[in-house]
Amino acid sequence: MAVKDYYEVLGVQKSASADDIKKAYRKLARKYHPDVNPENASAEERFKEISAAYQVLSDPEKRQQYDRMREAGAAGYGAGPRPGAAESGWQEVDLGDLGGMGGFSDLFSSIFGQRHPRGPSAPQPQRGADRQVEVAVSFAVAARGGEITVRVPFEEECPRCRGRGNEPGTPIETCPQCGGAGQVSLVQGGFAVQRPCPRCYGRGTLVQTPCRECRGEGSITRRRRIRVRIPPGTEDGDRIRIRGKGEPGVAGGPPGDLFLSVRVKDDAVFRREGLDVFVTVPIGIVQAMLGTKVRVPTVRGQKVDLSIPPGTQGGARFRLKGQGIRKDDEVGDQYVEVQIRVPSELSEEQRELVEQLARTPGFEG
Repeated sequence: MAVKDYYEVLGVQKSASADDIKKAYRKLARKYHPDVNPENASAEERFKEISAAYQVLSDPEKRQQYDRMREAGAAGYGAGPRPGAAESGWQEVDLGDLGGMGGFSDLFSSIFGQRHPRGPSAPQPQRGADRQVEVAVSFAVAARGGEITVRVPFEEECPRCRGRGNEPGTPIETCPQCGGAGQVSLVQGGFAVQRPCPRCYGRGTLVQTPCRECRGEGSITRRRRIRVRIPPGTEDGDRIRIRGKGEPGVAGGPPGDLFLSVRVKDDAVFRREGLDVFVTVPIGIVQAMLGTKVRVPTVRGQKVDLSIPPGTQGGARFRLKGQGIRKDDEVGDQYVEVQIRVPSELSEEQRELVEQLARTPGFEG
């Protein structure tokens, strides 16, 4: 059976978020809708492809199973590509050979929402889509852990039209093409495939006067504030999962999860390598020659005394054991790198003293 590359159909990457997929679908659906392209068979066929792709990729479970089918096809399952497959974006996949995924009819029904053309099934609860948001945290919070407030965009029911999409007081008609079901059945290769209705975009109703607040979408995007705990030792690029804070479920299904992609801000004092922390401490040339004690900040927010021995060279590194980043049961060290500051200007008296020192036998200045 030939399986269309649905990511290519919607023009998105395989890593696209649920939001990206939804936006791509809406943009293409408006462009190729049959009402916009009357008597245009190619546009109608394109619209069907777009609708089928969105039905699968907008559902997390169907998308996951489709990805496994897609990867199996790329790995060489089945009888091999048919002529023109590479040019058209189709892949040949022998679904009967996909081990661990059940038989052909079970896999097909799990992806396309219907077992066999014996009659329609009742709508099943579906888990809401996951959402991913990038958050920036300070170096200190990432290292020590803490709580931050994140503003996350959520789609909510439009308060003006209460999700119906129409301007209050204007009529709403039942879609004549799907009879209000929001889906139509198409037969492909001997199987009935349910797709969003091309006339009503899967809503089951037609709006004559769109709501002026949501422009007929039935939903609006708002931002909610969520308190999030950042675990100690969090690194740049880590993902934090917050269960139940994704998109709401469908037909009573559970909500999706929220994934926070962490970006750790650069720090003016500290630099991190794994669990180790590096800090540069400037000292004067006289302190380097004679030795000194310096107060060194640590990543824990405290300061410790460090003895600098006489004759310390620029770039020398000292280790503060156990003063690095803690993560789970491990802890790193902090390294102090010495930077020697040389005066840019000298008074006449200072110059005379330095020159006198330079003439001292054995002095290497």
